[in-house]
Amino acid sequence: MERIKFENPWWVDGHIEDDFNIMARRLYFDLFKPLVYEKDIRRAVVLMGPRRVGKTVMLYHMVEDLIMNGANPKKIIFVTIENPIYNNISLEQLFEYAKEASGIKDKNDWYVIYDEIQYCRDWEVHLKSLVDSYRKDKFIVSGSAAAALKFASNESGAGRFTDFLLPPLTFNEYISLLGLELIITTTELKWKEHVTQFYTSSHLNELNKHFIDYINFGGYPEVIFSKKIQENPGRYIRQDIIDKVLLRDLPSLYGISDTRELNSLFTTIAYNSGGEFSLETLSKESQVPKNTIKKYIEYLEAAYLIKRVKRIGQSGKRFKRDNFFKIYLTNPSLRSALFSPIAATDEMIGNMVETAIFSQWLHRDWFTPWYARWSNGEVDMVALSETNLKPIWALEVKWSNRYYDKPNELKSLHKFCSENDLNHPIVTTIDVEGEKYYKELNVQFLPSASYAYTIGANTLEQKKNR
Repeated sequence: MERIKFENPWWVDGHIEDDFNIMARRLYFDLFKPLVYEKDIRRAVVLMGPRRVGKTVMLYHMVEDLIMNGANPKKIIFVTIENPIYNNISLEQLFEYAKEASGIKDKNDWYVIYDEIQYCRDWEVHLKSLVDSYRKDKFIVSGSAAAALKFASNESGAGRFTDFLLPPLTFNEYISLLGLELIITTTELKWKEHVTQFYTSSHLNELNKHFIDYINFGGYPEVIFSKKIQENPGRYIRQDIIDKVLLRDLPSLYGISDTRELNSLFTTIAYNSGGEFSLETLSKESQVPKNTIKKYIEYLEAAYLIKRVKRIGQSGKRFKRDNFFKIYLTNPSLRSALFSPIAATDEMIGNMVETAIFSQWLHRDWFTPWYARWSNGEVDMVALSETNLKPIWALEVKWSNRYYDKPNELKSLHKFCSENDLNHPIVTTIDVEGEKYYKELNVQFLPSASYAYTIGANTLEQKKNR
């Protein structure tokens, strides 16, 4: 009970610690907040996501918001489940201890937050029981072992849990947290009958500099404010994030005995993020048996470290067998942590710009791009219609300005668009913006950094309206 009092300082002075208060709120906070205030529907909120993306900080910001909006500070309970002192104590018993420690006798309208819920065995069964038993209280939980949380939430929490995934930072959030919105300008991009809000900059050199920093360090809020961590990202990101997931979270969840194999596979994928793979090539490059790789890929996807992307052909049709696929890191800065930070002129910069742009699309949980590949051509990202599965747009990611002057070199893009009746493809550049007409195609050239910012900003806006 003394430990619970220590974890809830707002019971005494009515506000959260200054260390958390001075931290900028993530843009996702405005999407998360309504779920906590929702009392009409009896559901617990399950905040999940990869390690170090700001889940605990968001919970503290939520506590402050509740207090600012009139909630009794003594009726807001925060318990960090991974603390050894809470070992083998049920969630309900912790709730009872906390109520007693607060000195409040009221029975209703408590806000109960359990951080790092995955350390409680059978947490989903306990949480469902709490939701059913304490109908006028709100329960919020968070956890980093996202794979297990999602599975358990879906299996046991149907109709009782609302999941909220907090992903790594978008480039849009990165710029926002650093207070650099002044370099962003807004315009409109016309595409067929649609008009899309597009964001660019009158200081593209400055935006590109931050885009490279984002690729190297930008996925984690803590890293973008610390020059010390940026000087040695391997020590922080690899040890505190990658190693804990690969060596502790996934083995404990899935009974993986050979963590060296898992590490070898992940390192191979990370180095070649944005590349096309098959089970055979992955087995050869990582020295991991082919029959094990498929299982490991599923684990790494469940942990939100990688994302596998499916392939279509030149005609826009899916293949009957998915022998080949692309794999992207969900967060480009994972690569710089494993190897070294990348420069704008590095030979792998093209792949990492593509990874960064793909990672912005990942925040749309209702949509994932495909890619097109055939014997002598490829298009980086393609959207398929939900109704007829035909291509509706095509994107070629380039970290170069040459194609603006030489659109005739975009042979694969032209071939794909011609065959699939598309006439408004997008090609990204370093810092050139404009339209070019080439062989009945109206090619829109956009700076890669501007495009990445736009996807993140528009995704947040669409999430608010869904």
